[in-house]
Amino acid sequence: MITFLRNRLSQQRLVGGALVLAVTQLGASLAGLIRDRTLAGTFPGLNVVDAYISSFRLSDLLFQMCIMAGFSVALVPLLAQYHGKNDTEALGRLLSGVVGMAAYVFGLVALVAAIFFPAIAPYLVQFEGESLALFITFGRLALLANFLMVFGNAFGQYLITTQRYWIYGITPILYTVGTIFGTLFLSTPETFGALGPMVGTLGGSALYVLLRFWAVLHSGCRMRPAIWHPELPEFFRLMLPRMVALGVLQLQLLLFDTVASGLPAGSVTINAYARNFQSVAVGVAGIALAQSAFSLLSQAAAKKEVFRFWIYLRKGMIVLLLVTVPCAFLLTFLAPVAAFLVHLTHRLDVFRVCLALYAVSIPFESMNHLLLRAFYSLRNTFKPAVFSVLNGAAAIALSWFLAPQIGVFALAIGFAAGQLIELLGLAILLPRQIELSMERGNPLSNLYKKIVH
Repeated sequence: MITFLRNRLSQQRLVGGALVLAVTQLGASLAGLIRDRTLAGTFPGLNVVDAYISSFRLSDLLFQMCIMAGFSVALVPLLAQYHGKNDTEALGRLLSGVVGMAAYVFGLVALVAAIFFPAIAPYLVQFEGESLALFITFGRLALLANFLMVFGNAFGQYLITTQRYWIYGITPILYTVGTIFGTLFLSTPETFGALGPMVGTLGGSALYVLLRFWAVLHSGCRMRPAIWHPELPEFFRLMLPRMVALGVLQLQLLLFDTVASGLPAGSVTINAYARNFQSVAVGVAGIALAQSAFSLLSQAAAKKEVFRFWIYLRKGMIVLLLVTVPCAFLLTFLAPVAAFLVHLTHRLDVFRVCLALYAVSIPFESMNHLLLRAFYSLRNTFKPAVFSVLNGAAAIALSWFLAPQIGVFALAIGFAAGQLIELLGLAILLPRQIELSMERGNPLSNLYKKIVH
């Protein structure tokens, strides 16, 4: 019995890998909760917290467009073709070339952004005086933190491909612990003052990279300095549509902060913390399962194993529905507890409604993560990019239109509406994409359809 459970729950299987990622994602979410509570408790006026949260938006926008646009859609499928052949030498060469090119590109972009950040800042937020100055300093340091994340996220995609989920999942917890440490111990007048949280974040970023690099080396992968690989043209082809999509989604977050910073003080924090609680359920269920499925789907697609591909997809969707719908109701019910945990009880009336509106989107966003990775495993990034753009555009337009009437609630409504639009589009197009990519002339496709229908 023990052997049976060990085999079923192995991190090399869909459910086992998802459980590992769910546990570590829950740990990361709890660490994030402690971080949010610590920030709000250390800086109760919330001005420093507003500046800290907002300062990552431009850096994250650039990072998502320049780096994660490629890493999140292309690197795992490309690595999977070598992993399936147990060709560790080819894996190392590909990873080395991608890391070198990514570090060169983002390093240059981050340097330019840091130089011109004081001129850009007034267009990003509506802060003034000391809050604006702090936002500028935070923003430059956020660019440095994301430069370190170039390496950490590349190593993370390798760990996903080789299904080494424990170290992949633990490192985000340690990253957040760095911010908590900086807030508690480096924010005194004798140390770094208001800069304490960001100094801690930089330390957490360095630890994040070093541990993932150790895991890559420990797996037997050997890397060498390089800035090119023959697979990079295919990498860029898959990356470009996702770059546009992630740019729109990051622009959505940036404009959410722009709208919220013009509302009563604390609106940026209330919106961000409500979204953070919503993301706990999405991370534990949607992202964990989607990440676990990504390597399996990619390997099935590479081998044209339609039957196995559909099994992973169907099982994943059923699990997500069974988990995320109850989570949405539970999160709404626990709003007072959530407000207490992040020192927002004095704003409970606003926070409760904002959290309930974000909870509506939990099933939609969770299923989107799985459907997106199904498309990426088939090496199609254009169609999902179209619906990701529609998601962001709808969220931005609806939020901007409703904000004068209903304030910060407009952001949560816009977010949920955008996620629903993306889900419907992906669900409608995916069966046809599977047929185009894998099913032609494959007798297993018709057999499977007869079984499930």
